[in-house]
Amino acid sequence: MNQQRWYFGWNIVAAATLLTLLTVGMRLGIGPFFLPMSQDLGFSRSLLAGIIAIGMLCYGLAMPVAGYLVGRIGTRAVLLTGTAIVIGSSLWTVMARGPVGFGLSFGVLLSIGLGFTSPVALTPVISRWFTRQRGMALFFLSTGSMAGMALMTPLLTFFIDRAGWQATLLGFAAAFTLVTVPAALFVIREEAPPGTDLLPEQIRQREMAGATGPETLRFREAIWTSPFWKIVLGLFACGFSMNLLGTHGVPMLMDHGYDAMTSSMGVGIIGLVAIFGTLVLGRLSDRLPRRNILGTIYLIRGLGFFALLVVGTHWELYIAAAIGGLVWAGSIASSSAILADVFGVRLVGLMYGMAYLGHQVGAMLSTWLGGWGFERFGSHWPAFGSAGVLLLIAAGVSISLPAKGWSLTRPAPAAQA
Repeated sequence: MNQQRWYFGWNIVAAATLLTLLTVGMRLGIGPFFLPMSQDLGFSRSLLAGIIAIGMLCYGLAMPVAGYLVGRIGTRAVLLTGTAIVIGSSLWTVMARGPVGFGLSFGVLLSIGLGFTSPVALTPVISRWFTRQRGMALFFLSTGSMAGMALMTPLLTFFIDRAGWQATLLGFAAAFTLVTVPAALFVIREEAPPGTDLLPEQIRQREMAGATGPETLRFREAIWTSPFWKIVLGLFACGFSMNLLGTHGVPMLMDHGYDAMTSSMGVGIIGLVAIFGTLVLGRLSDRLPRRNILGTIYLIRGLGFFALLVVGTHWELYIAAAIGGLVWAGSIASSSAILADVFGVRLVGLMYGMAYLGHQVGAMLSTWLGGWGFERFGSHWPAFGSAGVLLLIAAGVSISLPAKGWSLTRPAPAAQA
């Protein structure tokens, strides 16, 4: 019966995808702000880069907090809290003139606000609403991330050129509020229907098997398990590689003889193709073992990093970028779906937030290594080669993750004699 009409869970997915577009688009779209901020405030590039690096870490640290709070006070309250922080931090940022105030407002508080409205806050509610199509639903968040990278950067550049960075930041905060508040109040619903998106025969099978299953692990037990740390390793490699390409990809290609436009197009193709790649991977993730998809994603991405170092013609660059783009955004969605499968939807927000912290640590390290490695060795091989090796290791580790349908539960108490 519930399959004959529109399933409300897809409304939640649509709202979450739009929120992710704005959140990730702003967090990863700092580039257009960089020079205008530096020139207007009189900050050196290294000082502003340091503030942004701190912000990246705060963004990662806010995620496990957001995951914890979602379980305590609910998704709606966390989203509204994050929106209030984004508004307050944006107002403070445009008024700040010194490095301390600017660092606290733009670097710390804005990152925390965006962390509270990031996919970490939205993954638990989507996981509760979807069982049969959970993989595809979560992959839409990755589509939002890629769309944010592809759309927000040119939009922010357009408005900064015409209105300045202060007005653009305030305009973003206003648009963000107009999307987030109605979504939180009118679309987000914590409690999913009993059958979620299962087909009628699947609901009957579940009812025959019994509605209650074994008790899932507690958080302090779950974080010491092998599957969790395998996911963390994979996300570390993911963050290391994604941020390395975003920060040093264009300079690396230019150092290898490509002009600025060709280099930008090469990197841009990855994000553009990734939008469509996530839709394909999302459908496959509910039909094929998720661990195999995750391992394949890391394998192809790792080989792609080596390919970018050795391509010699424009077409070789574009082909390598297009192939890499097919799997560029699938690792986070696959990882969160596996966490929900293994640890249950009750823990997925907090577990995902803790695992994503590894992603941000990898992002910070690759930003440093990309610059230091080139200055020290005169080559991009140390950084990009390291990314390729890490991704290949992550591919092997991911294949050993539990199969779909296998979950970790607490041992049943011993029967009383």
